[in-house]
Amino acid sequence: MVPGHGTGAAHGGEHLFELIGARAASVDIPLMLDGIDLGEHSPLAQAQQLAADAWGARRTWFLTNGASQANRTAAISVRGLGERVLVQRSMHSSFTDGVLLAGLVPAFVQPAIDSRHGIAHGLTPEALDAALSREAASGRPVASVYVVSPSYFGSTADVAGLAEVAHAHDAALIVDGAWGAHFGFHPGLPDSPARLGADLVVSSTHKLAGSLTQSAMLHLGDGPFAGRLESLVERAYSMTASTSMSSLLMGSLDETRRALVLGERRIGEALQASDALRDRLRADARFAVVSDGFEAFPDIVDVDRLRVPIDVSALGRSGHWVRSRLSAEHGIYVEMSTATAIVAVIGALTVPDVERVMSALDEVARAAFADPDPVASSDAFPELPEPGELRALPRDAYFGSSEVVAAEDAVGRTSADTLAAYPPGIPNLLPGEEITAETVAFLRAVAASPTGYVRGAVDAEVSGFRVVTA
Repeated sequence: MVPGHGTGAAHGGEHLFELIGARAASVDIPLMLDGIDLGEHSPLAQAQQLAADAWGARRTWFLTNGASQANRTAAISVRGLGERVLVQRSMHSSFTDGVLLAGLVPAFVQPAIDSRHGIAHGLTPEALDAALSREAASGRPVASVYVVSPSYFGSTADVAGLAEVAHAHDAALIVDGAWGAHFGFHPGLPDSPARLGADLVVSSTHKLAGSLTQSAMLHLGDGPFAGRLESLVERAYSMTASTSMSSLLMGSLDETRRALVLGERRIGEALQASDALRDRLRADARFAVVSDGFEAFPDIVDVDRLRVPIDVSALGRSGHWVRSRLSAEHGIYVEMSTATAIVAVIGALTVPDVERVMSALDEVARAAFADPDPVASSDAFPELPEPGELRALPRDAYFGSSEVVAAEDAVGRTSADTLAAYPPGIPNLLPGEEITAETVAFLRAVAASPTGYVRGAVDAEVSGFRVVTA
């Protein structure tokens, strides 16, 4: 039977034993086996229940196609509550995929934006209430809400307050907590969104929690929509999951759950190292800690201490340049960069070498001062444009007939594509939205910048747009 490598070096698996070792190859087994996943109380079912208990959920599903699968599953699920969804505009593109797949009708609410660093933060409960009231007053009440917390930079929203507001409007709350899978396992970290009232929580467990890459979880909260959502999620899950889910990925999720539950001391050591890195950065005039300025944003109620966003603008070089030098010359890889900053992430069970990181940053800073780039310090992006009117259902626009027209001719037409400028990565156009002159100007300005690009564009210069034909 499958797998073809036979789970043994003597049975055709020599190549895998050389690559990943005997133990990994021997436990790479298929599904539908007694003692593994068959039966109501199988080890797989027990592992998922233990995960639900650990994250404070009613039920948890193991995923082997990442948080992207969780986002698509969540979108398909909430379609069973109603067709309208209110979406934080900085949503992940995989949720946009889910909107298209499920035929949802989206409305949008803008998160707070740090325009200096190109960062999208989150929503206050008051902003969510205003957006939900706006939709209800127009005769288009929404059935579900999608928010992002924590952000890429570690800013954390008031999930409990957002859940209370959503439920008061009879809407389920989806929290894209992809970057917060480690939340709730140490008093120095924010709590798990499932415990705070979220109805569905997207959890990218491989990011900071420590499971194998591409493994993730979807948590169902125990709120007012749990009874209706459980069967909807189960059915949507069967549509998005592989029938050959990797036992290695699922096993890593169970081991990670166990490590986090038993790992408070280790997580504490990771937090101490992260705090030490922050202190060293604060003591160096060449750097600043971006999250030290988060108190200026009312949507931020907590910070993920395991994400260290570093302002490098004083070096006269872009964050992209700094990130590249760190990896190429020092073997230190940071998660992301913007024109002014880099973001270092620390695994919840990992203790980094702070001295090595600071030594590398010192050498990179010296190189930057020796060869400054005047363009980097003056690089700036225009203000984010407001979204155009939604003229057609995203699904209809995406699958309908389309053509590519010159940028100047696209104004007033309906987009067939999703376009997102980086930074900050918020989708500026969705299928079905009107293309405005402000959006065209913004996207082309970002594309022309040495530190920006537009994902989804038909070409790097955004000289054309794919539009719906009549």
